[in-house]
Amino acid sequence: MSTSPPSAAPPDPVTPDRTLEHPPTEDIRLAEVLHALSDPMRLTVVRRLAGERGEMSCSDVPLPVSKSTSTHHFRVLREAGVISQVYRGTSKMNTLRSADLERLFPGLLDRVLAAADAQAERLGQG
Repeated sequence: MSTSPPSAAPPDPVTPDRTLEHPPTEDIRLAEVLHALSDPMRLTVVRRLAGERGEMSCSDVPLPVSKSTSTHHFRVLREAGVISQVYRGTSKMNTLRSADLERLFPGLLDRVLAAADAQAERLGQG
């Protein structure tokens, strides 16, 4: 009786591959970045990440929207190339792709963040 080697187990449907797709730096487009930054909720996320200068979980950036809407905003930022997301345990950790954006669009992120800060101060939203 011949035995064949066991076949590879199918992926576990409960714990699917937790690798998130990110655009390579050379595929990041200005229009997509500007679109991602044009939404107040997404701009709030970017401002918070810029102020942290490190990884933050999605729950560390409270937004006044539902969890599914918050997830959507983070996905738009990731797919535009503005943030990077990785899973650490059960948390999705986020960082700004500052170096990539600076290389592609020098000064853009700094100017957008400065304008957002000035607007928040002007509107008393500090």
